[in-house]
Amino acid sequence: MIAEIGVGALIPVIATSATDLGANLAIAGLMAAMLPIGQILADVPAGALAGRIGDRRAMVVATGVALVGMLSAALAPSLWLLGIGVVTVGAANATFGLARQSYLAEVTPARLRARALSTLGGVARIGQFLGPFIGALVIHGGAGSHAIWVGVATSIIAGTIVLAVPDLAGAEQLRAREAASRRSMATVVREHIPVLTTLGFAVLLVGAVRGARQTVLPLWTEHLGLSPATTSLVYGLCGAVDMLLFYPAGKVMDHAGRLWVAIPSMAIMGLSMLLLPLTYSVTTVSLVAALLGVGNGMGSGILMTLGADVAPPGERSQFLGVWRLEIDIGNAGGPLILSAGASLGSLAGGIISIGVLSVGTCLALGRWVGRWSVHANRKTRVAAGVFEDRAGPVDIQRDPQGD
Repeated sequence: MIAEIGVGALIPVIATSATDLGANLAIAGLMAAMLPIGQILADVPAGALAGRIGDRRAMVVATGVALVGMLSAALAPSLWLLGIGVVTVGAANATFGLARQSYLAEVTPARLRARALSTLGGVARIGQFLGPFIGALVIHGGAGSHAIWVGVATSIIAGTIVLAVPDLAGAEQLRAREAASRRSMATVVREHIPVLTTLGFAVLLVGAVRGARQTVLPLWTEHLGLSPATTSLVYGLCGAVDMLLFYPAGKVMDHAGRLWVAIPSMAIMGLSMLLLPLTYSVTTVSLVAALLGVGNGMGSGILMTLGADVAPPGERSQFLGVWRLEIDIGNAGGPLILSAGASLGSLAGGIISIGVLSVGTCLALGRWVGRWSVHANRKTRVAAGVFEDRAGPVDIQRDPQGD
């Protein structure tokens, strides 16, 4: 959460910092895009790094790199250095996110996996939600770049926490056993092409719908002529509803299966997208924004959980590097679909396209989640030898300690 507070403080002031350095609006928008570009560029190398040096060491390295990137962005005397700093932060965020996901997947029993990873996703969202407000307090009438110093502080604090907090019991022995089977990134990817091109494609579609969610509300409220303050409130409402659902989502996934969250989440988000072009006032937009937050919140942690389900033991980091690359490509593609619709003269058409895409995403998830994850639903668990106890699903074939 602390690491994400820093990123959340950075995001709103990137464009402002760029314009302070003389950029026009087009260049300022490009600077803002440097953060997700950095994440995309670093996903696969991050997986290789975590596979080589271990997840916790990779997290420590990532916080150090984030510190350098935040300092570069905060002190940048030119647009070039600002862009390099933002790209660096994006790369560090990708590495930190992958390593913390891989670490939790390794040390958490299968019966608690979804709750652990949905909580991870939830606290990350809380951090990004709090970041802009903390950044605004730091700015307090000064330059927007002052908010970036929040990221400098959170990088130091997050790295210190990773170094200081002890491992869960048995984590070192588990990683030592799995490290013996680690192979190269290319080998891991080659062996898992079938899952990466089927379930991975469904994951990319989920990423596209979610990526569009971050852009669609500001664009539509601008189209309706609502004020920036009203837009912020509507967006905040969506985020607040979103944050409330991460733990219930994980509990449902652990007890009933992944599909009971994945498909309803995409269906509700798709319905929200189809309803949004019908809104015409603050009230109607707010209602649809709340529904959109419900849909996204219901799916909190689903992509990380599915990745943990299908990642090969001992090679999770390498596999998850490509997995997260597919998610990030989807996240980048969703806003492009909206932009294409707007450039063709129909923002509503672009939004409806995302709604239709959500329907296709539901079909893809229904087709491939059960094929690759034994935790898709109760039927797939029974077929795979996973039985239910009061605490949740227990895989007697894969967990030698009977956990």
